[in-house]
Amino acid sequence: MDALEALLRPVIRLVNRQLQAKTPARELCAELEGRVIAIRVSNTALALYFRVGHDALEVTSFADDPDVIISGSLYALARLAGPSAEAAIRDGSIELSGDAETAQAFQRLLAYGKPDLEEELSGVIGDVAAHGLGELARNVSRWAENTHATVQQNIQEYLQEESRSLPSRYEVDAFRDQAETLRDDVARFEARIRRLEQATD
Repeated sequence: MDALEALLRPVIRLVNRQLQAKTPARELCAELEGRVIAIRVSNTALALYFRVGHDALEVTSFADDPDVIISGSLYALARLAGPSAEAAIRDGSIELSGDAETAQAFQRLLAYGKPDLEEELSGVIGDVAAHGLGELARNVSRWAENTHATVQQNIQEYLQEESRSLPSRYEVDAFRDQAETLRDDVARFEARIRRLEQATD
């Protein structure tokens, strides 16, 4: 068992508890039973393999031939657990290969298995403290998203406005319009040359 697998085992136990408590999740497990999904961290040797059992997920550090391979950076893979999962796939930060239907079903399975950490904590530290920690975590998450968006916008503005390393959207649009005009002018010029050649023949 490698360190990543050992680290994730308690999380998988929480996920499995959620899966076993929900009828649609158990039905989806039965439908996917035996399928193997590989999750690989880009540019590293880190990989985990999830085998779907009758009503639970099993995690292992090795599998011969996964049905689906999901790869991306740690940040991008973390986005799969949140509401921005579809965006991570659409924007290309997550790469999928293998059976697309199995990948979608596995994503639904993970959504069913998402642990309610506030509920889990309430059994240990009480409802009020657990709610307070949950609220703090949500605020930190919102702050992180806002900070990420602000940093991304600042970098874009710096590259476009200050260093002029990248063109702005308006410059790209203007260039595209000029290129289309030039293409049309060249096409008209070629047509005129052909007419002149035909006239001289």
